[in-house]
Amino acid sequence: MTTLNVDALFKPFTLKNLTLKNRIVMAPMTRSFAPKGIPGENIAAYYQRRAANDVGLILSEGTVINRPASRNDENIPLFYGEAALAGWQRVINEVHAAGGKMGPQIWHTGSVASFMTEWVPEAPVESPSGLVGPDQPRGVAMSDEAIADTIAAFAAAAADAKRLGFDVAEIHGAHGYLIDQFFWAATNQRTDQYGGATLKQRSRFAAEVVKSMRTAVGDDFPLILRLSQWKQQDFATRLAQTPDEMSDWLVPLVEAGVDILHCSQRRFWEPEFPEIDGEQGLNFAGWAKKITGAATISVGSVGLSGDFMGSFSGEGSKPAGLDNLIHRLERNEFDLIAVGRAILSDPLWVSKIRSGNSAELEDFNAASLGELY
Repeated sequence: MTTLNVDALFKPFTLKNLTLKNRIVMAPMTRSFAPKGIPGENIAAYYQRRAANDVGLILSEGTVINRPASRNDENIPLFYGEAALAGWQRVINEVHAAGGKMGPQIWHTGSVASFMTEWVPEAPVESPSGLVGPDQPRGVAMSDEAIADTIAAFAAAAADAKRLGFDVAEIHGAHGYLIDQFFWAATNQRTDQYGGATLKQRSRFAAEVVKSMRTAVGDDFPLILRLSQWKQQDFATRLAQTPDEMSDWLVPLVEAGVDILHCSQRRFWEPEFPEIDGEQGLNFAGWAKKITGAATISVGSVGLSGDFMGSFSGEGSKPAGLDNLIHRLERNEFDLIAVGRAILSDPLWVSKIRSGNSAELEDFNAASLGELY
């Protein structure tokens, strides 16, 4: 890796009013270090260290909208209320002072329970149909009023992100949480305008969220939408089985106002449709870019030997080569690459990659998930 040409990783990227010094994004990683939902100085310092060490764009941990049951852990940060927003103001001020760019990831956990805590919100958890997985009831089905209030809450969070000075905002629409529960037929069995037999029909809620946020922030403020085929409830499930189905899913979301699609895979190098373009074919982000023309972020076990899901059972990982990543960037398969655990373990990861200092890259230790440094 010391002789690898990493120039493709360090080309600037510009979209609307956002200019990044490189193509490396710090992936959003829920840390649950915000007592009562208020991000403190330790969180600001955590992000500031990554900004000071050349991360191109930082995406925050999931931070929730103003709904009674929008989070499944009492230490997940809020993105509403005077105290929480003051904490986020400190975060973005410190990131900017270090020369970084940042956006909050705006989230609603839906009916998914946390595997890290037994805490539950006082209000009933909500989801499209009162389901958390196939034939698995949990919580209540959202009323029309609840849906409208939720859409408005996403818009309010986007407006606050822009007002505080963040550079972008990301919508969490992946991994089996609320927006993804609308996409997924197993958890969306509604018979109104937010349900339907097709993925395009079930994407209406997400499209309305995007439109409301776009109206709130105007045309020049970039919006990112994180998506996944897999769900934490079922790693093997897929929303779009074909490129045509993916087009029905993604094109309306881009038309609604998404600028960048953040395409989550467990392993970024895996082809999305190998039956079409082979085992070295385009990944999820590559197909999303090809289908929609939008900019895309790829992600999934970058720079490490092991899958991120193993970290939750205590598995560590060794540094891994970036040859495959560089090759895909050089052929413009996608625009940006999100890196999670490698940067979580090592704030200097980006600067080490740029200087070719691979011998000093840190192993990932699962214990680092419980630390903030």
